Amino acid sequence: MELPPLRVPGIVNVLTKTFVRVKWYLQEVVPLFLLASFILWLGKITGVFAVLENAMKTPVALAGLPEACAKVFIYGFLRRDYGAAGLYDLSKEGHLSNENIAVACVALTLFLPCIAQFLVNVRERGWKTGLVISAITLVLAFTVSVALNYALVQTGIKL
Repeated sequence: MELPPLRVPGIVNVLTKTFVRVKWYLQEVVPLFLLASFILWLGKITGVFAVLENAMKTPVALAGLPEACAKVFIYGFLRRDYGAAGLYDLSKEGHLSNENIAVACVALTLFLPCIAQFLVNVRERGWKTGLVISAITLVLAFTVSVALNYALVQTGIKL
């Protein structure tokens, strides 16, 4: 087999390729971040987040988690890093046992990734498919969390 000659890339080529890729990334992602920011602002002003928190209280309770975790999941979807930070704060305040932390971490890991990923998914697959994927992901996350909580409670395993 013949190998093509390996050369050190020219600085102009590297800079051009880097510029093109950064430009593409910014054109692709910045509008989605702006849309996500607008959704965050609109959700806060209209009170939609309070409604979503109330809706999340049932699955959160079924998973054996305190109601305060509902807020963590909602804001964790909007800002992924908040999910882990919110669980840490709840744990530090004494609202979560070790078993609760394990269940919440599993739920958060399987939960919807974030609003930016959701928007990319919808953009690539369309609204119907994006919403179906998100609904299945949401049901799966809490089904596994409820099952884990049930297993921990039934076996009496302490973490």
